[in-house]
Amino acid sequence: MVPTPHRIRVDRAIDALQQIADPLGRVDAVRISRERLDALEDAAVREARAAGITWKQIGALYGLSKQGAQQRFRAIPPSTSAEETRQGEQPDAPPADE
Repeated sequence: MVPTPHRIRVDRAIDALQQIADPLGRVDAVRISRERLDALEDAAVREARAAGITWKQIGALYGLSKQGAQQRFRAIPPSTSAEETRQGEQPDAPPADE
């Protein structure tokens, strides 16, 4: 299988994390990456659904059935935009000064 450009970028990012010399710093970088990737995954699934991608297609990527994919991602709030996710904002959150 020929690696796709996005897989190559992901591999490079993982390689960079593995190169962090400080063990605690590496753990922290991986933790932060996982949190951000979880939010990105939720946004990507939401955007895929909005674009008409079926639960069956999404499930196939994860080795899940349609129902398995729905269960895995059912807690995704529908109103969070990709831009909000990138900025680390929560949907419908009140301003910080309230």
